[in-house]
Amino acid sequence: MLPADLLAFLAARGGREFAVTACTRQGHGKKTRLHEIGVYQLTARGEEVQATGPSEQTRLLTRATFLEVFGGYEFRDPQPTGVLMDLGPLFG
Repeated sequence: MLPADLLAFLAARGGREFAVTACTRQGHGKKTRLHEIGVYQLTARGEEVQATGPSEQTRLLTRATFLEVFGGYEFRDPQPTGVLMDLGPLFG
């Protein structure tokens, strides 16, 4: 999943936390493989994304900053963590 696709996925599920594995491509041609960087917990909160990285530091990023920071990564399928950051999804 590309960063813009992940951002759209998170926005559609605002308030729910998802764990995603960030990866980079290494190699060329048929020898290309994904190298896992780490697992991030991500939550869309309005116009921002809350990101907690492998170092356990949490940052609130604008969507533009999210795309700048994570633009070079690909992500494995998001997995729900069961954590809700707000109750908006339940009532909207």
